Amino acid sequence: MYLVCGEALFDFFSENDPSGPASKVNFRAIAGGSPFNVSVGLRRLGVESALLAGLSTDYLGRRLLQVLLDEGVRTDYLHDFDAPTTLAMVAVGADGSPRYSFRGEGCADRQLRQEHLPPLGPEVRGLHIGSYSLVVQPIADTLLALVRRESGKRLISLDPNVRLNPEPDIQLWRSRIATLIEHADLIKVSDEDLSLLYPGQDPARLINQWLQHRCQLVFLTRGSEGATVFSRAHGSWTVPACAVKIADTVGAGDTFQAAVIAWLTEQQLDCVEGLAQLSREQIDAMVRFAVQAAALTCTRTGPDLPYRQDLH
Repeated sequence: MYLVCGEALFDFFSENDPSGPASKVNFRAIAGGSPFNVSVGLRRLGVESALLAGLSTDYLGRRLLQVLLDEGVRTDYLHDFDAPTTLAMVAVGADGSPRYSFRGEGCADRQLRQEHLPPLGPEVRGLHIGSYSLVVQPIADTLLALVRRESGKRLISLDPNVRLNPEPDIQLWRSRIATLIEHADLIKVSDEDLSLLYPGQDPARLINQWLQHRCQLVFLTRGSEGATVFSRAHGSWTVPACAVKIADTVGAGDTFQAAVIAWLTEQQLDCVEGLAQLSREQIDAMVRFAVQAAALTCTRTGPDLPYRQDLH
């Protein structure tokens, strides 16, 4: 079982008619949040998952809970809070890339404290953390404490998924991610993340520095240019993207992350020792599976992650 940790929210996509009155704005709300998406994506790919998160007792929070129940994500690590559900207003660009504006100050998904951290049994094979839960308080310090406690005991994956709207202090992002990198075994990062964190710096040089810590593998996702692998044992190479008609790219990175974990689980390599044993051919197969899964999500509107039977 994989424990995914972080935010759960609703994405609000505008559906405006350009010919309509400016006083009327239509939205379509879809359950989301990067960790929420990864937990659902894992279940759809056949991997048992649970979400460690704070959920609101409001109407939208109960809808998020129902989605998790419907998808089969374990809910025994959730905590209820009498605080609002975070809202992410999403505008999709012409290339399908989303731009986010968050309404989240004081919301339920930020409220996890260290006293909410559960003991973890051997059934928990790994932890995944990412996105703005890494830097907003109090959940940021809670997740850091969890990672420090569990580092070396089970597989830890990290996706920075930088969102400057909830926390605009880029130095805070850099500092916290640098700390977490010391404890992560597997990292996925987008070229957009790196351009925000370290503008003008060579991605390969940065990532090779990350590999000097615990980390065995880093995946640099590059949109239409595919994904580049950085392996401590086997060097670096690029897997091309799949050519698809893009609806939007919302959830593509989360799909990639879930697919990587699912592949490791299917091969019974979802542990620190298993990651270190991977051959170059196995890593290449894993990345191609993740690229295919992410491409399928791009053909759909919103974070509609694929099921295992969708991938051949």
